[in-house]
Amino acid sequence: MVFSTLIPSASHLYLPRRMPTNLKSSPIRCSSSSSSLVSAQFDLKGYWTTLIGEINQKLDEAIQVQYPEKIYKAMRYSVLAKGAKRAPPVMCVAACELFGGNRLAAFPTACALEMVHAASLIHDDLPCMDDDPSRRGQPSNHTIYGTDMAILAGDALFPLGFRHIVSHTPSDLVPDARLLRVIAEIARAVGSTGMAAGQFLDLEGGANAVEFVQEKKYGEMGECSAACGGLLAGAEDEEIQRLKRYGKAVGVLYQVVDEVLKEKMKNKEEKEEAEKKGKSYVGLYGVEKAMEVAEELRTKAKKELDGFEKYGESVVPLYSFVDYAIDRGFSVGDAS
Repeated sequence: MVFSTLIPSASHLYLPRRMPTNLKSSPIRCSSSSSSLVSAQFDLKGYWTTLIGEINQKLDEAIQVQYPEKIYKAMRYSVLAKGAKRAPPVMCVAACELFGGNRLAAFPTACALEMVHAASLIHDDLPCMDDDPSRRGQPSNHTIYGTDMAILAGDALFPLGFRHIVSHTPSDLVPDARLLRVIAEIARAVGSTGMAAGQFLDLEGGANAVEFVQEKKYGEMGECSAACGGLLAGAEDEEIQRLKRYGKAVGVLYQVVDEVLKEKMKNKEEKEEAEKKGKSYVGLYGVEKAMEVAEELRTKAKKELDGFEKYGESVVPLYSFVDYAIDRGFSVGDAS
């Protein structure tokens, strides 16, 4: 439900001044005054692209077609869709590495987050929900496999994610107690008080439910992804709470900017139709106010990261995600 739309560079938005991307960084303290410079010095595209390749391979291995073939094919269709940004698993890995965790320890949970993410998108797109015929530049799962198979594919992906964490996380890298907390965190995020609550109010709530819908439908996955990375690495409880606030802010930030970019590309009829569907800051307040919300979210996310300055350069990827959410200096994935 979060990070689900891929849109090219947002050069037509107001953008902060960008520093040259070929600068080499030296040891730094990531305070709020230096975070934009830090983000510009870091090769986020290379970092993100490398992780996408590794995660895609592991997802391909994790969901092999077997009986009943049609369900597995439907699962693979959405999970391995071209153009997927893999933002939840990448954020999980980055948060794990912030505290010195091994990337290998994070990959199983990272893959599980993508499975859960894909399942939520499959269900969101159903005719009885958001009724979206396309996703990531290709037909939605139910458009290809039918509503029945789409429901089953989503239902199957949720438990597969939990199973993958338990069966593939190296026991010598992550104690069982941490895995239990990770599983509990994912279950909380997707459940009746998390993303499901957001989808409910998106369907049933009024205009005043916009903030809650955005936080639950789009902020929960970001919150969960960042928290899981920290949990795997053994972060302190206070640090986990800081990661949660950061992840939620980033998750909503990406969605708000996506809405602004899509709004600028719509014709009049499309804008009128969009106002009837779903609940968004753009639909309620307009583009200008939505961008003010985006800037507030960027500030909030970076403020949380300032509390991790003792970890030095390890926090840089997380800073970079925040600036990329608004700047969109490059495209991730193949779809537009």
